[in-house]
Amino acid sequence: MKQQHIRRKEMEKEMKKVLVLGSGALKIGQAGEFDYSGSQALKALKEEGISSVLVNPNIATIQTSEGIADKVYFLPVTTHFVEEIIKKERPDGILLAFGGQTALNCGAELYTEGILDKYGVKVLGTSVEAIMYTEDRDLFVKKLDEIDMKTPISQAVENMEDAIAAAERIGFPVMVRSAYALGGLGSGICSNKTEFVKLAESSFTFSKQILVEESLKGWKEIEFEVIRDANDHCFTVAGMENFDPLGIHTGESIVVAPTCSLDDKELKMLEELSTKCIRHLGIVGECNIQYAFNSETDDYRVIEVNARLSRSSALASKATGYPLAFVAAKIALGYSLDQIGEMGTPNSAYAAPKLDYHICKIPRWDLTKFAGVSREIGSSMKSVGEIMSIGRSFEEIIQKGLRMIGQGMHGFVGNEDSHFDDLDKELSCPTDLRVFAIAQALEEGYTIDRIHELTKIDPWFLGKLKNIVDYKAKLSAYNQVGDIPADVMRQAKILGFSDFQIARFVLNPEGNMEKENLMVRAHRKALGILPAVKRINTIASEDADLTNYLYMTYAVEGYDVNYYKNEKSVIVLGSGAYRIGSSVEFDWCSVNAVQTARKLGYKSIMINYNPETVSTDYDMCDRLYFDELSFERVLDVIDLEQPRGVIVSVGGQIPNNLAMKLYRQSVPVLGTSPLSIDRAENRNKFSAMLDHLGIDQLHGRN
Repeated sequence: MKQQHIRRKEMEKEMKKVLVLGSGALKIGQAGEFDYSGSQALKALKEEGISSVLVNPNIATIQTSEGIADKVYFLPVTTHFVEEIIKKERPDGILLAFGGQTALNCGAELYTEGILDKYGVKVLGTSVEAIMYTEDRDLFVKKLDEIDMKTPISQAVENMEDAIAAAERIGFPVMVRSAYALGGLGSGICSNKTEFVKLAESSFTFSKQILVEESLKGWKEIEFEVIRDANDHCFTVAGMENFDPLGIHTGESIVVAPTCSLDDKELKMLEELSTKCIRHLGIVGECNIQYAFNSETDDYRVIEVNARLSRSSALASKATGYPLAFVAAKIALGYSLDQIGEMGTPNSAYAAPKLDYHICKIPRWDLTKFAGVSREIGSSMKSVGEIMSIGRSFEEIIQKGLRMIGQGMHGFVGNEDSHFDDLDKELSCPTDLRVFAIAQALEEGYTIDRIHELTKIDPWFLGKLKNIVDYKAKLSAYNQVGDIPADVMRQAKILGFSDFQIARFVLNPEGNMEKENLMVRAHRKALGILPAVKRINTIASEDADLTNYLYMTYAVEGYDVNYYKNEKSVIVLGSGAYRIGSSVEFDWCSVNAVQTARKLGYKSIMINYNPETVSTDYDMCDRLYFDELSFERVLDVIDLEQPRGVIVSVGGQIPNNLAMKLYRQSVPVLGTSPLSIDRAENRNKFSAMLDHLGIDQLHGRN
């Protein structure tokens, strides 16, 4: 702690004001995760007593709220405007890694045009030269060639003639990538010259440089978050494996952590390659490295390195309890990793966290809102949000996760509304619904080998999915909820089946299933089968023992926190996955609700599962349940916490839809009465109310 005090005194002399570049408007591939990472950076600056200036025109974010930054400019994150701000504010340093591709591209322009030198502004953390090594595809390949690291056979080109020549030299199929682009924009795999010319012409509209490279479609995609300080202490914080093979953008893919299908030797090899690569590139702070990996031959290719915070780093932060953005900001300010958190304790940032659980990230698409749009997914992102589920087995996390995205209301199995006539096509040409096509294929008797052949998804994952399908058949053999024995019920819960799913498979009810759902709940509780509450260790938090970052599971028993009735506690329901019409604005509402509750002396409890948000930051509230916003799970939390009430009005439509169900269970809903919410949400009741009040209304047809 004495070292930190000395370092702080040094910092006061060196850095008095720092400019932070935000990410601007939310867009596909660059969403709420940069509000989270930017807020963490601003928190780190505040801790050091350094004045912060933020540039971000997005009004719906936490970071642009009062009290986070010392000064906020609601202006475009472009070279022209940022230069004017620098001229006025005269910052000592600038942070480029916390505003996504927008901030990185702007920072690179400020550097190359000599603006940063002109005003004496120091780039903190990773140098612009190192950023350019990762962003310029030609420089990237040449740099990694210096240490004999394998990259895809490729050629960077800046005109159509060179592009066609490169494609013909490499041989079809080829992969096209854009430099300095976001979310795989302008990328894709081409199997012939006609497809290539069309895609390359499109890619040149996004970027002055494209990369033509060998196609590695079907290889595994593995990624690591890596941290490195100025003393060259470097390690991988989290290893993540894409459920989908290469050819599908990581933002479009289901992702699990830690890696599942790699053996210890393969994992060690890739981790060692990661630290070797990051050291050679000269990155200081946090970065993401992605590999294509062939497990049959142990062959690999380095696909890319992001020398900035990303959607993956937000996911890794929430997955591990290691706040990558906060630690990266401290490193940028000159701290070494041994000075962040308390050395020799689980609170230290000096070593990678150890996980006794698994996480699963699943993207959320909203493709049904667009007429005529293709549902096929590939190397360019279409997803608008994501969820993260936590549990002790792959079966548990995939089922929880599919319920969370709202596209698989019943988990992996039992989604009759997703039926596919041409299963082979659905499996070999991936869409946003492919995981449900796998469920149908398993139920129709497809073998794991056949599904692997069509999808190139590792058999390890497919075997776990088959376990779920097999257990559905076991549950379906019962006709009455009361007939389900304790061992069968417990195993169903361990495999991630919800009470709602069990009711469907046993009772086959039609329509509203609230009563049947509660029947399963009552029987389960009578059998003494209750979820355990487990706590995730948090790194570099001020009071790690008081930081309650929690999730529920049936794989073990017991509680990691104590429970007692507290009249001054309140539960806030978050917004779940971002989607069109429900985005970062509800994160802003949720954070303000829990913080206001705390200021008023209430114990604040948050339930949410969106890893991109500030509301799922573990020091925003007294207890964070990173878990489902389902009727079942909310009742589980209420049973344990016994709060004064629940706030449903700040998380958008998902909590609103629970209002009447909670009301019927005599749960106190704070604020607007659920009866009034129902009157506003139910179109018939709303229309009847307007008629009663004599208020004119539009009349349409059903």
